[in-house]
Amino acid sequence: MSNRNIFEEVETTEKPAANAGVIDRAAPSGARGAIRVWLMVIFALVCAMIIVGGLTRLTDSGLSITEWKPVTGAVPPMNDAAWQAEFDKYQGIPEFELVNHAMTVDEFKTIYWWEWGHRQLGRVVGLVWALGFFGFLAARKIPTGWTGRLLGLGALGGLQGAIGWWMVSSGLTGRMVDVASYRLAIHLGLAFFILALCSWYIMLLGRSEADLLKARRGRDKKMWGLGTGLLHFTGLQILLGALVAGIDAGRGYIDWPLMAGQVIPDDMFNLTPWWTNFTENPALVQFIHRLSGYLLFAFGVVVWRKARKSGHDGIRRAFIAAFAMLLCQMVIGVVTVMNASPLHIAIFHQGGAIFLWVLVLRARFMAGYPEDQKIKGAA
Repeated sequence: MSNRNIFEEVETTEKPAANAGVIDRAAPSGARGAIRVWLMVIFALVCAMIIVGGLTRLTDSGLSITEWKPVTGAVPPMNDAAWQAEFDKYQGIPEFELVNHAMTVDEFKTIYWWEWGHRQLGRVVGLVWALGFFGFLAARKIPTGWTGRLLGLGALGGLQGAIGWWMVSSGLTGRMVDVASYRLAIHLGLAFFILALCSWYIMLLGRSEADLLKARRGRDKKMWGLGTGLLHFTGLQILLGALVAGIDAGRGYIDWPLMAGQVIPDDMFNLTPWWTNFTENPALVQFIHRLSGYLLFAFGVVVWRKARKSGHDGIRRAFIAAFAMLLCQMVIGVVTVMNASPLHIAIFHQGGAIFLWVLVLRARFMAGYPEDQKIKGAA
């Protein structure tokens, strides 16, 4: 056999055997674009769910509906007798007896509509997912390897509904006049996880499998690792923020950078047993949220400095955008606390968390699947 030049093209009439590790560019890719648009709709609805859920909590409306009726609960009270029946149920829980004992039926309607709207949005999300998933499945338009991912997204949505009721039920009996803050954190954490999956799938479906495989070979492992760390740290801070919201801890200790004039408040461990302070003591919960915020910002500075040295423009810009939002979110958080968490500023802070979450995800994705970069000055 004669030697060949490594750049010489070799023609063959044989068709290569199928290889599970190689992507066939000619293979049908499914309705990637249509599925991507469908996921964008779900993404927008989940964002709305998080915002309305935050408003429901800030207006103390979460316990206004005392039963979980996934189907029949979609129909609100339609006459005075039905409203009175719902109000009678609310009058039997600790929140009414200890906090809202002077509430009228008309005042009750206001908090009822917030909670009903939140639950109704959940039903809409489930309906949109079901129509899309089973429609694409019946048409055989789901790309190879995506059926399990999309089915799992729907399963998580169902689990979220169950966790939502588990959260609400904690405030209907016993000594609590609000939902358990740790259950609220789990509920919000799962919402952000679902949002992350939607975002990640949207970004993956925006490119072909062949392009993704090629991009993965050029992964910036250092920035990928830092992006993963930043994502986890941001998620932790969001969960801690949920604990703050769960017990209205943001409406006390409104000075900054001190807390009640102290670096470390004296009353951080006033509750017994001691471990309840980590979820029920406003001083300790807010202190931990503040401290975690400082550490997250410091880590963000490290990631930003590393990203600035990246030779890939897309990676560099994505991490700079994430860090800029992190800085804005920290400022909004300070303003929120110093104004005792008024509704309009507090919900703006929660919206900022969504924006930051998505930007960190995007930065990590760019590091993991960098786009082709043209050499400056090249024709």
